[in-house]
Amino acid sequence: MAVCVAVIAKENYPLYIRSIPTENELKFHYMVHTSLDVVDEKISAMGKALVDQRELYLGLLYPTEDYKLCSYGYVTNSKVKFVMVVDSSNTALRDNEIRSMFRKLHNSYTDVMCNPFYNPGDRIQSRAFDSMVTSMMVQVC
Repeated sequence: MAVCVAVIAKENYPLYIRSIPTENELKFHYMVHTSLDVVDEKISAMGKALVDQRELYLGLLYPTEDYKLCSYGYVTNSKVKFVMVVDSSNTALRDNEIRSMFRKLHNSYTDVMCNPFYNPGDRIQSRAFDSMVTSMMVQVC
């Protein structure tokens, strides 16, 4: 079950963070920001190969032992990062399911960017994007 979804700008500030349940929101924000270090390491390790690659999925970023949470990452060609924190205690998500969720998230992000009233770099406040993320998080439950 996805418990937190974050869209992080190229400069590493959050454009969008949504977590369910909200009582552990601070813990999920911490995991997202901790995962950014791993994302930056993976991107720098790939170097120029990332530009040539069509697969932008980064895989498992940050597993924890004290909580049954894992974070997964995805980076766009414009270096916008998507981080998803998954509760692995009750469901075993396969890698292709997580890839599919990231593709849906990327498509919705593209729709937000195509909106002429959205200024790139601003926080994402689209109701359509928020409802897609919420439905994606509930669907996985």
